[in-house]
Amino acid sequence: MARVAARLSTDGKQSTHPVDEVLPVPKLALYGFQHVLAFYAGAVIVPIIVGSALKLSPEQLVYLINADLFTCGIASIIQAWGIGRIGARLPLIQGVTFTAVSPMIAIGLGAGGGTAALLVIYGAVITAGIATFAFAWLPAKAFRMVMRLFPPVVTGTVITVLGIVLIPVGLNDAAGGLGSPDFGEPKNFAYAGGTMLFILILMKLGRPFLSSIAILLGLVVGTGVAFLLGDAKFGDVGKSDWIGVTTPFHFGVPKFEWFPIVLMLIVMLITMVETTGDTYAVGDIVGKEVDSETVARALRADGAATALGGVLNSFPYVAFAENVGLVRMTKVKSRFVVVAAGVFMIILGMLPKAAAIVAAVPHGVLGGAATVMFAMVALAGIQTLGKVDLKEEKNALIVGVSLAFALLPATVPVFFTKHMDADLSSLLNSGVTLGATAAIVLNLIFNGPAKDNAHDAPAAGARALAEAEAEADTAPGTGAAPAEVPAAVPAQAAAPAPAAEKADDADPTPSPSAP
Repeated sequence: MARVAARLSTDGKQSTHPVDEVLPVPKLALYGFQHVLAFYAGAVIVPIIVGSALKLSPEQLVYLINADLFTCGIASIIQAWGIGRIGARLPLIQGVTFTAVSPMIAIGLGAGGGTAALLVIYGAVITAGIATFAFAWLPAKAFRMVMRLFPPVVTGTVITVLGIVLIPVGLNDAAGGLGSPDFGEPKNFAYAGGTMLFILILMKLGRPFLSSIAILLGLVVGTGVAFLLGDAKFGDVGKSDWIGVTTPFHFGVPKFEWFPIVLMLIVMLITMVETTGDTYAVGDIVGKEVDSETVARALRADGAATALGGVLNSFPYVAFAENVGLVRMTKVKSRFVVVAAGVFMIILGMLPKAAAIVAAVPHGVLGGAATVMFAMVALAGIQTLGKVDLKEEKNALIVGVSLAFALLPATVPVFFTKHMDADLSSLLNSGVTLGATAAIVLNLIFNGPAKDNAHDAPAAGARALAEAEAEADTAPGTGAAPAEVPAAVPAQAAAPAPAAEKADDADPTPSPSAP
């Protein structure tokens, strides 16, 4: 039987835990929209990057953005509201994981690009989502054993690899988009540099709210300047409909191919580490104890959302770390704020004109913003590794050799394109896949499974990042840690101290409170 998390007030009566408090509608709307602002840029960049790499038409790109936002809204509501034993019932926003960007592009290019590539990607996404959902129903003992494969030396290496591999993606966009006629022209780098400079100025100002939407504002201002100079075209906005509904299998029936499925399973294995860290981090922030069942419920929501994403023309989902940081900054703990944000996202996902505006962002502007975000991913991984004893030669070898493996596809691409079977290449031609696999295998060889339980290993990296953020927040002349770090980061923020009070599973029925 579900139990309501409650605590005793000063008069001895039970009071609703802040996580389960239903705020007045105006506050729900305001705080929910703030979550959307912090989340929006990170949410739409993935479909833009993947769609551009696969050479989709502007209309198809608009549809991808709408499908992503629509599914993000549903996924966030499932995670925060909860359905039975699915969803952590914590203020966690769900978004498309950046971990999947490079593998999805590799799968898509291997399938020839275009909508045919999307069908192969969606087949892999649906299968991986179902597998993740099933995994999260494993008995607690088996679940903890799997989580022991991911101590901080592994998670830190994986995050660092992810950032390093994604930075060239941002730089290619900064140059004008790989394959575009004006690729490498100085004006593209000017737009990218101006966008980056504007974002850094906002971060330097140290205003928490400005920091949380710095990426979004950078995209808006950069696109505005490009429009004034004649380099941003909004002709497709007028052609787009005002209202559009995402329909299942819009691009056709998914194709289920073996190697892409294996690759996406590896992606979901990494995202499980991310969501685990985020769940413990937000539990610390809101003062609600997180146990293995809570983590399992969060992962079930990930799996369900990912499978739904494949059906609704979107991609794999994970708990978004930047919104965990927003909960920490605002101190607004109610999970129903995230539910409100989910409603906003569903509405935005039904407005093709809004998506068309986003799709018109010039490559140079997008590349400037994306490079900042991807660089922060790598930094987050370095911060996690800072808490690992790298004076131990075995840990140093794990990190160093894994980074070397991660750089192989970008450094010697001919090995994968000319000397390897196409299916095998789509699996291995990814720095994230090679780097993450090397980190896991080398850690097992040198250290064996972690002795920490499922909480301690992922949470260690999360708390390490929280300590680094706290130092940055208190240092003179610095601002709040950037909120727009992609979802690839496992728990960008955590509370400074463990939760002090015991809280059982929340009841799925909302408990209204006085305004």
